[in-house]
Amino acid sequence: MRLIPKDVELGWTPYAWLVYLGIFWFFTLIGQPTPRDWLLTALGTALFLPLYFWGYWLPSRKVLFAVGGITLLGIVYAPLNFGASVFFVFASGFLGQAGSASFAFRLLLLLAALPPLEAWLLDLPAFFWIPATVFSLLVGGINIHYAGVRRSQAALRRTQGEVERLAKLAERERSARDLHDLLGHTLTVITRKSERARRLANKDPERAALEIAEVEQIARDALKEVRTAVSGFRQTDFSTELAQARVALQSALIHFEAEVEPIDIDPATEQVLALALREATTNVLRHSQADSCRVRLHNLGDRVRLTVQDNGKGKTDGDGADRDGLGLTGMRERVTALEGEFTVDGQGGTSVTITLPLVQRSGGPTRSDQSPSSLGDPEPCGAKR
Repeated sequence: MRLIPKDVELGWTPYAWLVYLGIFWFFTLIGQPTPRDWLLTALGTALFLPLYFWGYWLPSRKVLFAVGGITLLGIVYAPLNFGASVFFVFASGFLGQAGSASFAFRLLLLLAALPPLEAWLLDLPAFFWIPATVFSLLVGGINIHYAGVRRSQAALRRTQGEVERLAKLAERERSARDLHDLLGHTLTVITRKSERARRLANKDPERAALEIAEVEQIARDALKEVRTAVSGFRQTDFSTELAQARVALQSALIHFEAEVEPIDIDPATEQVLALALREATTNVLRHSQADSCRVRLHNLGDRVRLTVQDNGKGKTDGDGADRDGLGLTGMRERVTALEGEFTVDGQGGTSVTITLPLVQRSGGPTRSDQSPSSLGDPEPCGAKR
């Protein structure tokens, strides 16, 4: 049986906060306690723990049941044990789950007013109500703030997931349309010629053989076109990767800036650049602890240079290798295959720089058979903003 929900963000911290329950027991210890005092303290603890763990399971405003129960414990035990001030602090910590920030802050002010009000009515000492009020406001305010941040990030993740789902759906539909347009006419011609060859097989074998030869050539041409089309579908697009990097980094509250110059580039080079951008921004998200990331794509004449720079703690060792996996190693290999240059600078953050020739070289400069792409569209790529 789990005491708290399985949540990566929560982890083991709810158990760690229970150390402050020791304050409740400390005030019992220093007051020359009787068996009755120990019994009441144990009873208070036994009532508090189920309410505390229950609060982590309650959604939205239902958490107020746990908040109310813990607050009531603080009110009842305050005249008996001044360490009961800690119950008000525990109660305030759950208010971030109660709903909107404005609603939660109003409840926090009400909760923080209870200890001084009770102290005034029952003539309780200041060392009871001052810590209860101050730490309730502090802990409650922080938790309300971070609860709002978590809700915003969850909404961004949902939005990003929906955008990705729609993009994949649109890509599948486009692929289906392209394959239909590509193969529909070709398969119709093959069917007609095969029917003709069958009819001519007995009457004119030479003509039938010619028809079959034409069918074979048409099929070979169709296979070549399909391979070209599939290669195009698998091609990683730099503009798309840049847009996805912007969404991913901004959803993680990392400031993103892109400076992209218009460049005509062959598909093979564009794919290497897109994959490099994906890996570099993934490392920024996972490892850098940065709050700013800048992407620059510059035209150097016969070369293109991509720089991805963050202001985080840096993730490279002395020789520039990626300590966290094979990501940078694979990036370096792809760049080297196109006779490019790859460097990583881990000083003052991490800066990944890739320089590639704008034409493929295989015994001499040759451009890809496919038409080049333009990487200068300010809308998808994101000119400097």
